[in-house]
Formats: sequence, C-alpha cells, structure tokens
Amino acid sequence: VQLQAFGGGLVQAGGSLRLSCAASGRTFSGFAISWFRQSPGKEREFVASIRWSGDNTHYADFAKGRFSISRDIALKTVYLQMNSLKPEDTALYHCGALMTPVPYCGSLQPMAYDAWGQGTQVTVSS
Repeated sequence: VQLQAFGGGLVQAGGSLRLSCAASGRTFSGFAISWFRQSPGKEREFVASIRWSGDNTHYADFAKGRFSISRDIALKTVYLQMNSLKPEDTALYHCGALMTPVPYCGSLQPMAYDAWGQGTQVTVSS
C-alpha cells in the first residue's frame, strides 16, 4: 500500500487544520491507519489511530478533546481534524498503515508500521 498525506500548512494558534491520508490501490485491506508527528530533534510520536473495520479510535493524551480522526472507506482516506492548535503542535505529520493486527501498545511504535506517507508540515504560529 502507498499513502499520501496532505493538508498541512501555516496557521495561527487557536486555528484549525484538516489533514488527509489517502491510500492507493483499488481497496484498502489493512488493519488500521495512524497519524504520527515528528519535530526536529525529537522522536516520532503517536497522535491518533483508527481501525479500518469497526471504526475504533485511539488518541494521544495531548490530542484528546482537540483532534479527531475519521475515515472514508469509499475514498480510502483517513482524516485528522485538528482544532485549537498550539505552537507545540508544530511538526511534520505522517500517516502510517498497519496491514495486520497488533496490540494497542504495539500500534504506538513507529517500527510496527508497514507503510508511511511522505509527511505534511504543520506550523502553528503564536
């Protein structure tokens, strides 16, 4: 599977952005798609995930109440709606695909993922 992430940009603190992650191919038969983010000098960190079947979602603590992950099965696209953005949300946001089931704790680790999108930059100004 190939993923393409887009939708990033420059926004003021308190603003909103919606990121999209589109999967290539006729169908997506994977287990889940997640969003991670990475700032310079920091490790890639988990943001949110959604199972392709069943719609279960998980969020990092910093994302709860501000970010919302959703998917459109027909468009093979996962969205990350980000509201009340803060300067500390500034990062390169990547989407990753898990093609087979893993425990929740495993889904938090970038090394568990089978495919990644190229990343889309989010910059939040104060």
